[in-house]
Amino acid sequence: MTRRTFLTSAAAFAAALPSSAALQGKRMGIVIHSYWKRWQGKYSNIKYPPFEHALDVLDHVRDLGVGSLQTMVGGWTAEFAGQVRATCESYSIKLEGSITLPKNENDVARFEQEVRIAKEAGAVIFRSATGGRRYELFSSLEEFKHWKEGAFKSMQLAEPVARRQKVKIGIENHKDFHAAELAEMLGRLSSPHMGACVDTGNSIALLEDPMTVVETLAPFAVTTHIKDMAVQETPTGFLLSEVPLGEGILDLPRMFALFEKYNPQVNYLLEMITRDPLDIPCLKPAYWATFPEKPGTELARTLTMVRERKAAKLPKTTGLRLEEALEFEETNIVKCLRQAGEKYGFTPSLKAKDAKKKDEH
Repeated sequence: MTRRTFLTSAAAFAAALPSSAALQGKRMGIVIHSYWKRWQGKYSNIKYPPFEHALDVLDHVRDLGVGSLQTMVGGWTAEFAGQVRATCESYSIKLEGSITLPKNENDVARFEQEVRIAKEAGAVIFRSATGGRRYELFSSLEEFKHWKEGAFKSMQLAEPVARRQKVKIGIENHKDFHAAELAEMLGRLSSPHMGACVDTGNSIALLEDPMTVVETLAPFAVTTHIKDMAVQETPTGFLLSEVPLGEGILDLPRMFALFEKYNPQVNYLLEMITRDPLDIPCLKPAYWATFPEKPGTELARTLTMVRERKAAKLPKTTGLRLEEALEFEETNIVKCLRQAGEKYGFTPSLKAKDAKKKDEH
């Protein structure tokens, strides 16, 4: 392909993408992990009371004006599921489940029970993750490959359940699989009930270009984790941090357009985790243990991006008093929801509007 042909094709593809007008009337949702501090009362106080369960969260996010909530569903009873369903319906909030795939054949019954009860609560879309940061969890390629085989087996065990229950499960790119690896596994499953939960920022930790990740996984998307990211260089690599939407390096409008192109019904769920930055030690030999054939060009491109687009400051919670950390978390979430309306075309929440007026005064 010549450079002119490539540019012409890219321009034609971009022109074919939906505009931000496609987001009008849609409400940004939220992922429970955005409440890193308050969930299940790990950190809370009188001003910011704990979220002991999904009903507490629903009461809170109703005031934020979100359109959907993605939360853990393990251990629910049928009675609790009924309460969640009634609450979601009265608040006009969609429910998505976050669930653990079956570990083996003996775990399938547990998995199906959780899916069935969550479906009674109104969830027909589920998010799951099979692992975590591969550069921290595995010390060799063989170890990773063995784990990957087990992860794919879990997906295979989950598929008949999802088909039986008529639900869809999105596997997240959770700093474990490259986008192409996850796409290949989903292609092998070849099931309308098994897709991707596309996280817009996670894969930077694997030195992947975030736009390429979305382009690769958007055709499989059944749900999303929407976030913006910022970076700073370190002697051993870089720091990676979630930041309020519009304050980072991601081309979110183009990402939204890709999601709309492939699945206009997909829910957009904010995952704004307020925490210390993650250390990505990509210049240490141990980092490369699970991908020895990764091209050096990916390292060069990522570090060039880090140097050219480094943030002046990254969010940090270490050293903050409890109330300061809780307020920081809530402020970041409200700021994201405000930006979703003002910058990207989502229906703005009343609380986000009120917060803007307060800031202006």
